[in-house]
Amino acid sequence: MINGERIIPAPIRWAMVGGGQGSQIGYIHRSAALRDGVFQLVAGAFDIDAARGKDFGTEIGVDPERCYPDYQTMFAEEAKRADGIEVVTVATPNSTHYQITKAALNAGLHVICEKPLFFEVAEGEEIKALAAAKGKIVGVTYGFSGSQMMLQMREMVANGDLGEIRMVELQYTHGFSSTEVGDKVSEGQKWRVDPKIAGPSFVLGDLSTHTFYMSELICPQLKIKQLLCDRQSFIKSRAPLEDNAYVLIRYENGAVGRLWTSAVNAGCMNGHRIRIIGSKASIEFSDHQPNELIYEVQGQPIQKMIRAMPYLYDACNADERLGALHAEGLTESWANIYLKFAIAIDAKQRGDEETLSKLVYPNIDAGIEGIRWVQNCVKSADAGAVWVDFK
Repeated sequence: MINGERIIPAPIRWAMVGGGQGSQIGYIHRSAALRDGVFQLVAGAFDIDAARGKDFGTEIGVDPERCYPDYQTMFAEEAKRADGIEVVTVATPNSTHYQITKAALNAGLHVICEKPLFFEVAEGEEIKALAAAKGKIVGVTYGFSGSQMMLQMREMVANGDLGEIRMVELQYTHGFSSTEVGDKVSEGQKWRVDPKIAGPSFVLGDLSTHTFYMSELICPQLKIKQLLCDRQSFIKSRAPLEDNAYVLIRYENGAVGRLWTSAVNAGCMNGHRIRIIGSKASIEFSDHQPNELIYEVQGQPIQKMIRAMPYLYDACNADERLGALHAEGLTESWANIYLKFAIAIDAKQRGDEETLSKLVYPNIDAGIEGIRWVQNCVKSADAGAVWVDFK
């Protein structure tokens, strides 16, 4: 159980690039990182507008002298300090992730980066090699995956509770982009539908990478052999980027999967669900009800498993915070991810490879697989929705 006791010797000195006043996601990064006292926000290059970024940083308690106009200046100036930053979160638009991450690693910093990590698998492999050479951690903020019920599902699959895994059903949809209004007035939406900034995809990169990683977390033994993707731009001005996509999956062991991702599922607030079907039973998770799992054993009554209860696996309850009486949600999930980033950074700095080998968190490999996922989906769709080898 997580109860606020010190887990690492001292808070890690942390900075952000992006995540400022107009950011959709900056606040949840800070809430998560600061939740357990494992990070201390000491610097930032929060905004492309230097004055606005400095004002914002000051208002959230950062020393004005350590609110920098850009990440290059921050990395250079912080390197001169005995109490300089040790890790940076990259919470900027997609097209900047690679260059900032590379610069941070070269400055001797650990990196926590938004998804999708980069645009090309080759970039991911290059950064993986650089991180290894520098002895640094690169984490990716697949924030939904911090729900402890993901670990319950993982343990149930590993323990054979479902039998042989046959089918994987994935969905991450909403309806908030059903019109093009947001494309014109929302700063966060504008860049997401601009291929020069967002990259080769919209919802495949922005939404489905979360759910794809969660499926890998739950079923690490399943390796994709081939996939087929059909994507649409129902708001025509978004083409060639998709606002809806369907993906069929063939796994190496003969299992099959299906994913639907959409920003034009009109009326849907948050259709985020995962269902894993085995030869004996099925389990299902919905982000609408993150404290519950539906467990269906063939021939038995449907069961509802509740977070924090003693019948869950120890690996699940190790991340418990509030007890079964009180609901947990997305902020706790993000906090769990950031806590594991801190544990990973601390272990890396101490040379504790045993802890790193056992720690389950979205690392550089998870980020690379997310890139591979998007690349192959786009390749399949642009070839006319054909099967492609997952490579």
